[in-house]
This record gives sequence, C-alpha cells and structure tokens, in this order.
Amino acid sequence: MNAKLPMLRSSRALSLICLLAVSVTLHAAMPIDYVTVPAGEFVMGTRDIDAAVFELPDGNAGLIADETPARVVRISRPFGLSRTEITQGQWFDRMQSRPGPEAVWQRPDWRVLPVVSVSWDDTQRFIQRLNQTDSAYHYRLPTEAEWEYAARAGTSGLRPFPDEQLADHAWFLGNSGDVPQPVATRQANAWGLYDMLGNAWEWVADRYAEDAYTVLPVIDPVNVQTGDKRVRRGGSYHCEPHLVRPGYRAADAPDTRYSVLGFRVLRESH
Repeated sequence: MNAKLPMLRSSRALSLICLLAVSVTLHAAMPIDYVTVPAGEFVMGTRDIDAAVFELPDGNAGLIADETPARVVRISRPFGLSRTEITQGQWFDRMQSRPGPEAVWQRPDWRVLPVVSVSWDDTQRFIQRLNQTDSAYHYRLPTEAEWEYAARAGTSGLRPFPDEQLADHAWFLGNSGDVPQPVATRQANAWGLYDMLGNAWEWVADRYAEDAYTVLPVIDPVNVQTGDKRVRRGGSYHCEPHLVRPGYRAADAPDTRYSVLGFRVLRESH
C-alpha cells in the first residue's frame, strides 16, 4: 500500500495542475487589440462648416461653432489605439462589474457589445487597472486631437467616406434598431479602426473649451486645465446622422453615465 502512495500523490498533483490550468484559461482577460497610428499632420475641425450646418435639423450654426476655426495640427508621436471600442467582455474581465442596462448583458452577444453607461471617472479606473497589470506601456484616453486624427485617417472632409455610405461604416439611428451592435461589424476606416463613428460615444481626455481651436497649441494640443466638462466624440447607435462625423464635439460632466456612452483606450511607449 505504501508503495502506491507516491503514485497517488503524483496523480492528485497532476489533476490539481490541470484544474488550475483550466481555471486560468477560463478567467484569462479578453485581449485588447491595438492599431498603430502614425505621427503626422491633419486638418482638425470642420473646413466646410456650411455643409455641416446644412445637415442640422434647425440650421443653427452656433451649435457647431466650436468646430472652428479648422487648422493644421501635428501629432508628434505614433501611438496605439484600441481597434474597437472597449467591449463589455473586456470590461467585465478586468473590473468584474456590469454597467449599463441589464438587457444588453443578457444578450447572447454581450461580450462583443461596446461597454456603455461608464463615466469619464469610470474609464480612469479601468485604465488604472491596465497600467497596474502591464508595465510595458502607458495607457490613457486619447486626446481630442488624437481621436479626431485617428477618426479622419488621412481625410479632411465632413466624413472620411461619401455621406451616402454612412450605414456601411457606422451604427446610427438609421440602421441600428436603436440598440448597441457588436463591435467591428461595420467597415473599418483606412487605418483599420472600427466604430470611430457611431455605436457608442467615446470619452476623450480633454476638458471642454468652446474656443479650444483658437487657444490651444497646434502641436499635440490637449486641454486638461480649464472647464468642468469632459469631451465625448463620434456619435452613437441612437444618433441622427448630423451627429455622426469626426468634427462634431459634445461634452458632459465627468460623472455622467449614458447608455450610449463608452470609450476606447490609447497605449504608448514609456
């Protein structure tokens, strides 16, 4: 009997190792894929403001005056930007919480829906978790300039594609059924980024300033000093077309949570 004990212990140890391996596999965090965005220059803001005003339901140019003056801005360093908006699966695996409407968490495709109902402050907690678990990079929200640069992907028009192709590139009120849709199910932009327009609004790093395009520098501009609100960009599945374009700016208090509001993450070398 004693001769069998080492074999028994070995068998139990092997079983325990297998169970631990399965546990690690089951609880491995859903990865976040990043696209490398090159350094470069672009026209930030809306050059054809008349075309943007024409789309507005009431034609009130004052509502989008903060998109002017359009100017050439330089992004001095390349960066990585998450290929999609952060999904519910990516959020849950790291935060173990389920923000937003219960109905979207009960859908069979819940893991690949954009996480929503997260405040700007919530995004900072998620980003802190990334920085704590991966020292190879520094993680943060993109600035307004970085976000618009990535959304335009080398273009300078009202949208980076013909207006009649909006439904091919973005989930908005006209094609979404007024519910969030799985990420990366519309066409990517020229740099391989999905859902930069539509599906979920995206928080960015900046505080909101109406005159940002007048007072901020033209190299790596960012406003983190003045203003009580934080900027969100891109429009959502609940938006009319006039809100779904790279130049449109909106802002809310940093503790705001909407069922249409999410984010994506930037990573950069130290």
